Amino acid sequence: MTVTNLKKAIHKAYTYLVENPVSIYPLVTFRIAFGILMLISTLRFWYNGWIEQLYLEPAFHFKYFGFYWIPSPSPLVIYSVFILLIVTCICISLGLFYRASIIAFFFLFSYTELIDATTYLNHYYFITIVSFVLIFLPANRQFAIDANSPAHKSNLVPAWTINVLKFQLAVVYFYAGLAKLNYTWLFEALPLKIWLPSNVHLPLIGELLSYNTTAYLFSWAGALFDLSIILLLIYKRTRFMAYLALIIFHLMTWYLFPIGMFPFVMIASTLIFFSEKSHEKFYSLFKPAVPQLQLEQSNKPSKIVLTALSVFISFQLLFPFRYLLYPGDLFWTEQGYRFSWRVMLMEKAGYATFTVEDGNGRKEIVDNTLYLSPFQEKMMSTQADFILQYANFLKDEYQQQGFTKPKVYADVFVTLNGLGSKRFINPAIDLAVLKDNFAPKKFILPYQ
Repeated sequence: MTVTNLKKAIHKAYTYLVENPVSIYPLVTFRIAFGILMLISTLRFWYNGWIEQLYLEPAFHFKYFGFYWIPSPSPLVIYSVFILLIVTCICISLGLFYRASIIAFFFLFSYTELIDATTYLNHYYFITIVSFVLIFLPANRQFAIDANSPAHKSNLVPAWTINVLKFQLAVVYFYAGLAKLNYTWLFEALPLKIWLPSNVHLPLIGELLSYNTTAYLFSWAGALFDLSIILLLIYKRTRFMAYLALIIFHLMTWYLFPIGMFPFVMIASTLIFFSEKSHEKFYSLFKPAVPQLQLEQSNKPSKIVLTALSVFISFQLLFPFRYLLYPGDLFWTEQGYRFSWRVMLMEKAGYATFTVEDGNGRKEIVDNTLYLSPFQEKMMSTQADFILQYANFLKDEYQQQGFTKPKVYADVFVTLNGLGSKRFINPAIDLAVLKDNFAPKKFILPYQ
């Protein structure tokens, strides 16, 4: 291929993916589904008592590095946040005050995730990203209360407004599949070999889950599914069967594992891959005669939009690979593990004993239950940054109790994928003098 032909091919692809005017209705479906699912998720969170359990009961909250300034909420604040989340979800799905609602949702939801980092889940990260992207998309130009006049309506949007959401979904699935291409997942069937037998009580399939062969089958099938599903959804001839497989896959994972709303979020989100005609046909049931309205402005994105898109795409493609900057086994150290779409790849448990002492010979073993919930203690005992944060918290806490220049030591044992308990960090290092940062944590012992 000559340089000229290559340039023409690139320009054609750019026009098709970015500038080409396309139907708005896939974006409308995404907006409505997003609002409804977020409403259900918020109500479910409140109903299960997780507001009190995760945000109000613990005496200490773990933070992401760089967000230590996020305050722990009072009951009035956190309940107000969840009430506003409910209101914004309803407004998003109805297309009412859409721009203000999605902006408010993004900040409110992000705040709840930043309160305590032990609550991190991949699908919470996905929701944060998607809500941020939706701020800049004209998802309220049809089938929305905001679109109450021809001046506010449009049947067409630039292709990038649809494709940026498809891209984000592709990143989630493909990177999840890429992460499964490791020896432990494929050739040892771990952690599925540990998890599946715990479901032998289930009707019909329970007995099958006790066999190692089933664990290997599920491991390989999961990797192949994640790596191929987006391509199969894009291709028209395989789209329907691929979506049916996607539904079965996510309902199966929901049935077997406690993963909350994530399967339903992905089932609804991937509807965006269906053709424009499919979406338009659905909405014609409610509004048969829809005038063909054109774009209000040029579908050619500005330089600012193109720059923002380029930065966003580059970040999403590169950020999950930051783990390569850290030494050691990724599953052991977990440095660079979060925000990289590594879904259900390991079984990890730990036990941490903290000792505080000062120069006067005072020494005390910490009762973690005085400061942490059982869930927090479980998550802290396997993640080095949380161990360090907690050690610094204990330093301040015991200083207030009269300890002079308290030193904090931790003896932590962790088991990874059921392969025996091993010492996780160096117990001879005073953690109270260390501060969290992005550098490799040298107090983590190598995985043997």
